[in-house]
Amino acid sequence: MAEIAGRQRRKRHREQNRVSGYLFTAPYALVFLVFILVPVLLAVALSFTNFNAIQFPRLVGFLNYITLLTSDEVFMQHVLPNTVVYAVVVGIGGYILSFLLAWLLCNLTRGVRTVLALIIYSPSLTAGVAMTVLWKVIFSGDQTGLLNSWLLSLNVIDEPIEWLVNTNYLLPIVIIIGLWSSMGIGFLAMIAGIANSDESLYEAGAIDGISNRFQEMIYITIPQMKPQMLFAAVMAVVNAFQNGAVSAMLTGNPSPGYAAQLIVNHIEDYGFLRYEMGYAATVSVALLLIVQIFSRAANRLLTEKD
Repeated sequence: MAEIAGRQRRKRHREQNRVSGYLFTAPYALVFLVFILVPVLLAVALSFTNFNAIQFPRLVGFLNYITLLTSDEVFMQHVLPNTVVYAVVVGIGGYILSFLLAWLLCNLTRGVRTVLALIIYSPSLTAGVAMTVLWKVIFSGDQTGLLNSWLLSLNVIDEPIEWLVNTNYLLPIVIIIGLWSSMGIGFLAMIAGIANSDESLYEAGAIDGISNRFQEMIYITIPQMKPQMLFAAVMAVVNAFQNGAVSAMLTGNPSPGYAAQLIVNHIEDYGFLRYEMGYAATVSVALLLIVQIFSRAANRLLTEKD
């Protein structure tokens, strides 16, 4: 009888723990359901319709996807190549730069590291304001623009360059600003990973023949912080593909000659300027699939194969 009563008490205890777990996860589950899962499902459903935000959606099947792949020349010739170039340079370049800066900062004292980390991280928070104020002043197309004024004073150019109108310069400028503001939450995760490394491993490495900081980084630091590096890689991929504010705030939407038009700008163009919500949802689904592919690639590269 005592054994049966003990089993019943353990069973009730497990049930109470299960209910407590459900209660703790319920707020996150509700937020995930309302703000992520439902919008994604609605976007997928709308991608099969013709919807102008006024009339009831009309089912068109795969017509939007066929149009995207065969008839949307702007998407295939400008938007997709621009997005891939931007994502590769800003995503991979920003990821590598985040790690190098985090590693360098962790070699400094705690106070200096905190101040410099805040300075480097702040552009990712204030990039929108800085773009409208700082970068437009720098790339202004007249002789009062900071970059034009500097180049004219050095006799590098004879007349001002219209940086934000010339299609040859738009995408490089957007990439530069993207790199400048790419030190976000992934950068902080890397700092945390490096700062919390096991110091005893460095002592063991010195005994085994590791003689410089570069070898420590390759053989000790990086293997210890795989989870932080994976998180930073996923965040870099997502941020690189969803960042369309740079182009829109600097040059408008669409950008001149579609030279800096990214997928997010294409979605905004069709969804909020032309009110072709069904087609905009199709482009959104395509973007979601691209992000998923790149995120899985990062996961395969950085996940331990045990």
